[in-house]
Amino acid sequence: MKKSLQIILLFSVLLTCMCKSTVVSDQHTETILMDMEYLMRTKTRIDANDPKLKYAFNQLIKEAEAALLKGPFSVTDKEKLPPSGDKHDYASYSRYWWPDPTKPDGLPYIWRDGETNPKSQSLKNSDRQRIGALSSCTETLGLAYYLTGKEKYAVKAAELLRVWFLDAATRMNPNVNHAQCRLGHNNGTKSGVLDGRLMIGAFEGAILIKGSTALSNAEHKKLKDWAAAYFEWLTTSKMALEEAASKNNHGSFYDVQAMYFALYSGNNDAATQVAQNFIRNRLFSQIKPDGSMPEEMARTRPLFYSIYNLHAIFLVAHLAKKVGVDIYNANDENSRLRTGLDYLIPYTDPKKPWPHPSIKKADRMKMFIILQMADHAYPNQNYLNAAETLPFDKRKIQRNNLAFPLIR
Repeated sequence: MKKSLQIILLFSVLLTCMCKSTVVSDQHTETILMDMEYLMRTKTRIDANDPKLKYAFNQLIKEAEAALLKGPFSVTDKEKLPPSGDKHDYASYSRYWWPDPTKPDGLPYIWRDGETNPKSQSLKNSDRQRIGALSSCTETLGLAYYLTGKEKYAVKAAELLRVWFLDAATRMNPNVNHAQCRLGHNNGTKSGVLDGRLMIGAFEGAILIKGSTALSNAEHKKLKDWAAAYFEWLTTSKMALEEAASKNNHGSFYDVQAMYFALYSGNNDAATQVAQNFIRNRLFSQIKPDGSMPEEMARTRPLFYSIYNLHAIFLVAHLAKKVGVDIYNANDENSRLRTGLDYLIPYTDPKKPWPHPSIKKADRMKMFIILQMADHAYPNQNYLNAAETLPFDKRKIQRNNLAFPLIR
């Protein structure tokens, strides 16, 4: 009996050590945007072949395999030099600005809200599609590596990061001075700062491959330095500060970037200040007591932009928790964030008509990840139940079944 007890105790000690070893192996990975505890549970479920995650996991691996064949991407790939003359500067063109048909040369361009000018997405002249591909592919590869341990995904992610951010011949300068140029008006506009949010997915991918040697410690340090330099630009340049003053989704996503790059570069004091100011400067000014967002409702695609802005606000609230600021419950039971959420929740259902004029239909699937964040922020409200109205065949393959929050 005594010997049996000793064997049981020995087994328990070994099991404890194994569990501790697993935890330690994940300590190198501490994502900033993605909820790390949720991601660790996802990995455990994937390892156990949880059938509820198989569709999303299979979709991730399919996209990761495709990402292995893409890129690398660089701002130096564009054929047209940016206005600075420096090929390392990011450049893009405002998507809703079009040639003026009443002018022989089309200049200056005119605004057609909600209507994308296809020439603004040109790969020859603009980096907009490249920065989107960089973010999407690196996040995908990082997640695939974390969940499978397959080195090929980390190696490819490292290549993409190295070319875009680190290599002297191909790296991007840490600014978006020439983002969303408007021909005949300027060589870059404050609205272009929004493009910078796309880099967050790439940096999350970098964190997710820290368990690999694909990127050296020195390279991870250089990425941190790049993030610090971009945060410096974000908080000192005239163009970026003008964007910070925006009263709509642009201001919200500015704060997402400021929070993220402050945290990535280890500047927690700056992140705390952004989070504290957010409640006063964004939350109560952007969301009215009835839950509507006037700045977004004034657009030609009001449901799309209302969902878009709500997503940004939830991202800031999630990041603010890391520095001890509670945006989710600001104003207690009259939480303005929850009021904005409740205003939009009925329209998660694709069958429920949006009662305001709009030039295009909004993708209601964009509510799914918001509902997931809300379910974790307000666990007694059962917000995730509203997602049941979304088509299951689309819902089952969504990446946020595996990880959340995600940038968009």
